[in-house]
Amino acid sequence: MSMNRAAQGRKRPIGGGDLTRLAIGIIGIGTSGPLIALGAMAVPVAIFWRNLGGSLLTLPFALAKGEWRSLTRKSWSWSILAGVFLALHFICFFYSMRLTSVASGTALTATQPIFVALWLRYKGRVVDRRVWVGMAISMVGVLIITGVDWSLSTRSLTGDLIALLGGALAGAYVTAGSHVQKVVSTTTYTAICYLVCALTCLIVVIPSGASLFDYPREEWLLILGLIVGAQLLGHTLFNQVLVRVNPAVVSLIVFFEVPVGALLAFWWLGQVPPAGIIPGIALLIFGSALVASRTSQLQGDERDGVAHEN
Repeated sequence: MSMNRAAQGRKRPIGGGDLTRLAIGIIGIGTSGPLIALGAMAVPVAIFWRNLGGSLLTLPFALAKGEWRSLTRKSWSWSILAGVFLALHFICFFYSMRLTSVASGTALTATQPIFVALWLRYKGRVVDRRVWVGMAISMVGVLIITGVDWSLSTRSLTGDLIALLGGALAGAYVTAGSHVQKVVSTTTYTAICYLVCALTCLIVVIPSGASLFDYPREEWLLILGLIVGAQLLGHTLFNQVLVRVNPAVVSLIVFFEVPVGALLAFWWLGQVPPAGIIPGIALLIFGSALVASRTSQLQGDERDGVAHEN
């Protein structure tokens, strides 16, 4: 899931139209994990097609804004770096969906706000005490989840650790993008970022020898589902809401992606998470939500909201 930019100025309360957009957006990004888990296409190939499709869909709107010629070298550099981080994040997220349960992998990737808060602290920003409390609660949740998965299989534990790395890389992607989005529209930024992400994965695909085209029809339908669901109905609608609604509020609502993804994984894949994972996920979501709500206020000039990309 991605929340890339909140518009400048005062945000108004959530209206009925925005609630509808958020509800559809949650379902859209919630489909991401199960669709990835259902697929068998080589991971970097799947990421390449998903992001190439997203870039091509946003490109006409970006061109219409006419910002390309006015982009500075700094804006290009940060956009490209964000695209590379996004590719690495997606690689981790896709692999985690195929190694561990959708519920565990999605929840662990949601630790992204924690890594953003740690970066802000490293940069010398004063971090609210409640952020550290949220981190501690989240870490207890992480330990419960990974402990249960360790008792199940090393495969699940590996998937959990990869998902956690994916959360850190998502934080890096968001931080890099924040340097661009104060001066560049979301449409232009995402068109560049998604294209760079696709090309980064293409660089991985070429030496691996994986085919770009030789896949059954079902795999292409899954990629189409990712583009329409997670990319358009998820990311696009959240970006529209962020123009009007406080990013802290949207950040908290986005955490509903975890139970939505888990329910869809149960329905489509028959994945029933062990009972011991449930309290771990609950603690992780609560702690990360606490961090997200405070971090969006701490970031100030660093960025305009807490982003999440799956």
